[in-house]
Amino acid sequence: MANIFDYLIWRGDLSFSQSPFNPVDAIILSQFSYLPLDGIVPGPDEEGGISLRLAQKLFSEKLAKNESDIKSHVMFKEDPALFAALASSVRFGDCHLFGYVNNSDISRETQFSAFCLLLGDDSCFVVFRGTDFSLVGWKEDFNMSFSEVIPAQVEAAEYLEKMASLTKGSIRLGGHSKGGNLAIYAASNCNKKNQKRIIEIYSNDSPGFHETVIEGEGFGAIKDRIKAFIPESSIIGLLLEQRWDYSVIKSSKVGLMQHELYSWEIAYNNMVFADKVSQKSLFVDKTIKQWVGSFTKKEREKFTNALFTILRASKAKSFTELEKNWLPAAGSMIKTLGDADNETKALLRKILGVLFNTAIQNMNAFGLAPKVPKKNLLEKQESMEIEIEAKYEDYF
Repeated sequence: MANIFDYLIWRGDLSFSQSPFNPVDAIILSQFSYLPLDGIVPGPDEEGGISLRLAQKLFSEKLAKNESDIKSHVMFKEDPALFAALASSVRFGDCHLFGYVNNSDISRETQFSAFCLLLGDDSCFVVFRGTDFSLVGWKEDFNMSFSEVIPAQVEAAEYLEKMASLTKGSIRLGGHSKGGNLAIYAASNCNKKNQKRIIEIYSNDSPGFHETVIEGEGFGAIKDRIKAFIPESSIIGLLLEQRWDYSVIKSSKVGLMQHELYSWEIAYNNMVFADKVSQKSLFVDKTIKQWVGSFTKKEREKFTNALFTILRASKAKSFTELEKNWLPAAGSMIKTLGDADNETKALLRKILGVLFNTAIQNMNAFGLAPKVPKKNLLEKQESMEIEIEAKYEDYF
């Protein structure tokens, strides 16, 4: 099963003028956006840019000087190898990188990163990074459940306007996960002159929007230029409202791990397509949408704030830090839960309980019913709740 590394072996010796930009190039650059390019690629207010080949050389030098620090900011272990493969290729090596931004603001609850790349075919590809491992990044994602617009989307629209003013020719946009969402939002909310320059918008397993966003005039103007892809077991890519067509991709992994672009199967200049998403994917999608729809925006907001207050009590800034120090973190989080008011504790129990019951109710509809009767599952849930309350009665 071929992946993006195989594609670089097949097509890496061809420039974009010899072999036009295609969806595989889009997922490669969407994955590339997760690399920490701070101090290497010039920012939006800096002059000039840097070739991808030179950027990789500088990255390798930084890695050699401080390997542990740089690797702590690398999300995917394959990324340094991808960087090297891109740099050594004819296709990407001389591409011009500029406009790199990487902001994380806890007070505004936003995580935003993007860069631009001139492809050498009279076009500029604007790439938005998806959610990283930071707690603030995931908090912003959860905020989508009750906010019509999140700060990163506003930043994405402003970023596109600025970068468009610095370039000529056609524009492509794209990203993975939240990055694809930002690409669509930015395209929907830029001025009409810049909208006309946009030729393609790549959404790779990205969540949708609230109805107010996709019912707007701006979205209607760019909808037909969206190229959306989701894996067979997609979860992220089916969240919220989506009113565009998508192609289903085969993956070498299972379940949620199919979200990783390295697992997407490649054939020549495109992905390997499947007929439809899996029953499990549809089951999870319907369950989450019913679960979220069972509560008011206020309840969703209070639940999200309570959940992340508990997580932040660990003092960790990312899920990576949380995993490394899980034992002391767990103690701090349990204490914070215990200090919460009774209304918040009740809401947490109620929301998690509804999720459990909604999942059970949908299992039969999707042919995923467990072998034990529903009554037994509900009795097991009640038993578990009693056991948890007895063990942590001071906190509940």
